[in-house]
Amino acid sequence: MSTPAAIFITLATFAFMEFWAWFMHKFVQHGPLWVLHRSHHIRPSPRPFERNDWFFAIYGAISALLFVTGGNRQHWWFWVGVGIAAYGTVYFFVHDGLIHGRLPFWKKTDNVYLRALNMAHKMHHKTQGRDHSQEFGLLWVSPKYLRLARQQAAKSKK
Repeated sequence: MSTPAAIFITLATFAFMEFWAWFMHKFVQHGPLWVLHRSHHIRPSPRPFERNDWFFAIYGAISALLFVTGGNRQHWWFWVGVGIAAYGTVYFFVHDGLIHGRLPFWKKTDNVYLRALNMAHKMHHKTQGRDHSQEFGLLWVSPKYLRLARQQAAKSKK
């Protein structure tokens, strides 16, 4: 497979994963699989690993399966696995590491975009139940939170 095609498939998969994560979060995790996702809405979490972490393990297994069956980078699905793994890595560091503080070395940021992500996620957790939540995505942020983050950054510079 050519390098441009591999890069395109990887980036397209990464972008699709944001939509897929939003869809799964809103309609599956806050629906029939609330039994697993509920642990994520309990704060502070009583354990270092939550039932919700099974979603990370499931997507990791799918990505690994695509790597293993992808013929040493020869098949397009190998690159789909790369895109899923890349999204999962970003998800882990941003969502679990920064937003939920599960990585002790990354507690705060002055980056406007990351602050907006944090605000949106806090709105999602405003309710601890499965209903009436909002902001189900990870990387796409509603413009209202970007505006608020810019306003906060401007105030903190004064």
